[in-house]
Order: sequence, then structure tokens, then C-alpha cells
Amino acid sequence: MKKITIKKLQISILKANSGDYISLTDIARHKNPDEPKDVVKNWMRSKNTIEFLGLWEKINNQNFKGVEFDSFWQEAGANAFVLSPSKWIENTDAIGIISKAGKTGGTFAHKDIAFEFASWVSAEFKLYLVKEFQRLKEDENNRLKLEWNLQRTLAKINYRIHTDAIKENLIPKTLSKHQISTIYANEADLLNVALFGKTAAEFKKENPDFDGNLRDNASLEQLVVMTNLESINSVLIRQNLSQSERLKNLNEIAISQMKSLLASMK
Repeated sequence: MKKITIKKLQISILKANSGDYISLTDIARHKNPDEPKDVVKNWMRSKNTIEFLGLWEKINNQNFKGVEFDSFWQEAGANAFVLSPSKWIENTDAIGIISKAGKTGGTFAHKDIAFEFASWVSAEFKLYLVKEFQRLKEDENNRLKLEWNLQRTLAKINYRIHTDAIKENLIPKTLSKHQISTIYANEADLLNVALFGKTAAEFKKENPDFDGNLRDNASLEQLVVMTNLESINSVLIRQNLSQSERLKNLNEIAISQMKSLLASMK
């Protein structure tokens, strides 16, 4: 809950129902410091007030009970008519007004309704309320912008750290002539060498404590490229290219695609 000060009165503001709700009880103290509840109830006796509250609910609340509203509207303005915020909420399922119990409780209303109530209390007081509320929202927006810029800066730093690590560990190495000339009878290992620079057996030997095989421990980017290499390899096989030629081509493609994927992350 936040507070703003208007003409030496502290006005409470809380977030509820995805909106800003301003204390009608606090505003009412400008007119009657001792019995602010009576001020709110007197305002709610008016036919114009009930009409305004009903229109707001119809626009913003799909669960608003129109039949119960009609009953209140017909009775409003009569000498015997009395309506409390809690009765209004209970009978119509209204969301524009909230009644809170406890030390920090009271009657709160959506800012649209609170400004209307402030007009009824005092035109001068409403003007100060609107200006101070706008100042509060500007301060909040400036703080959010500062936090967003800070988060963006941190994200960029973290991203750079992350991508540098990826570049060091994930971009395939250019194969040596010896590796290219080596015959890999297993086509799966041909793709492993093109992308990872090693066979499944070599990976297992280097990492005996790892769970799963080489591809189980691959990054998402590597798996995407591996899927592409499998398709491309089938095309190269149909073109009757030798294994060494296919390995060289696939390695070059793997390097190019990994660089493209990493660039797209920026």
C-alpha cells in the first residue's frame, strides 16, 4: 500500500483487481475527520452515484448483477434509502469498490470512482488528488524504466558471458586432413565427427562419468544442426559423394549453421 499527502491528509492507494484503488475513507476525512464512513454512505445515497457506479461495473465487470443494480437505482434518492459499500459489493458482485477490515482498512475504490467521489467532496481537493496521483505514477514509471534499463544491461552482460562460452565450446572445429581422410563406416559417427569433432566411442572414453551418449549431452543448438546434417547427408549420399567429401562438406555446414544460430541469439 502506498500513500500520498494532500492538504496534510494521507491518502492510501493499493493495487487490486489489476488497478489502482484509492481510499474513499481517507478522502472523506477532508469533509468529516471524525465520521468518514458517513460521508461515503451519504454519497452512495445519490441516484447519480448509483448510476455512475452501475455504468462503471457494466463496462469493467462481466459478473456484475444488473437486476440487483436496477433495484438500488430505483430506490436511490429516497429519504429512507441507505446503502453501504459492503452491501453494494455483496448484492451486485461489484469490483469497483473494495471494503477492507482492520487497522489499515476502509473503503477503497478504483481511481475512476475515487476521482468522482473526490469531486463530490471538493472540486479543489479532487484537483490536488489527481495531480498528486499523476506524480506518483510518473515516479513509478521512472523507477520501472530505471529497473528495466538495469536488467537489460545485466542481461546483455550475462548474454555475452553465455555466448562467449558457447563459442568456445560449441562451434565445430575445422577438421584436419587426417580426420577427413579417415573412413567412418558408421554414418552416425560421420555426423558426430562433422559436428562434434569426435566419434561416440571417443566421447565416452573422454567422459566415462557422463550419463548418456554424445548426443544426449548436446546443446539444443547442436541438436538442431544435427537434424539438418542428417537431411543434408542423405542428399549428398544420393549424389554419390565419397565419405571423405561428405565429411568435409558436412563439417563446413555445421560450422556455418552454428555461427548463424549464435548470431540470431543477439
